[in-house]
Amino acid sequence: MRTKIGTFKNSIATLELTERTLYQNTLILGEEGSGKTHLANKIRHFVMACGIPTLYLDFSDPSVDQIEEKFKTDEAFFYLRFDESEEFDAALNKAIAEGKNIYMAANPSYFASKRNIKSKLSQMIQKPELLEKYYYFFHEIANLDGFYTKFEDFLYYIFDLVNLKKFGFTFLTQPHETFEDPRIKLLFTFLYLGRCSNAHYYNTSVLRSLATNTFYYQYRMDNRSLLFNQIKSDIAIID
Repeated sequence: MRTKIGTFKNSIATLELTERTLYQNTLILGEEGSGKTHLANKIRHFVMACGIPTLYLDFSDPSVDQIEEKFKTDEAFFYLRFDESEEFDAALNKAIAEGKNIYMAANPSYFASKRNIKSKLSQMIQKPELLEKYYYFFHEIANLDGFYTKFEDFLYYIFDLVNLKKFGFTFLTQPHETFEDPRIKLLFTFLYLGRCSNAHYYNTSVLRSLATNTFYYQYRMDNRSLLFNQIKSDIAIID
């Protein structure tokens, strides 16, 4: 199955979602209003069309009325708000058993304040039934205070998570200064592009200058040399 979602600025080729999308990780960096959720929703619909249920974690903790209408256009939308109650656990287990596409609002304050303590939110995210059956989306927010004591710690938590999952993972975030840290860039290059040594690291000031629904696109090619995977880079315009 192939789905065209955009074009490239410097190529006649089209940007397509393919079977590989189901298993690779995707990082979407962009300012508010840049089109992150528009792109994420295209990936979400592709994954669902392939018969894989999705878990969309929105850490802005919205009520159902605050969620963008593009996510609520069909019966694939199933809303839950995370809490630590038995009622929530029962509702989540039922939704997983029925293969619902879950849109979950979550307050990041539920994360533990220390990395060596696993919160109930972390335990829920790493639930074996979700790891085995679901494709994940993490929608990060500008206020990072709830993600452990430092945002960097949360990124290493994501690193652990994606190594446990069967399917891919899409992470949406704004290009704040944290992403200029060389260690964070290295981590995200490893997570989203694979083991490689010739990646062109993203520059957040460049990302901020792009038009709506326009992204700096990097893609790890399948053909490998002895040392690294070749990285394809271009500007992608999403339909």
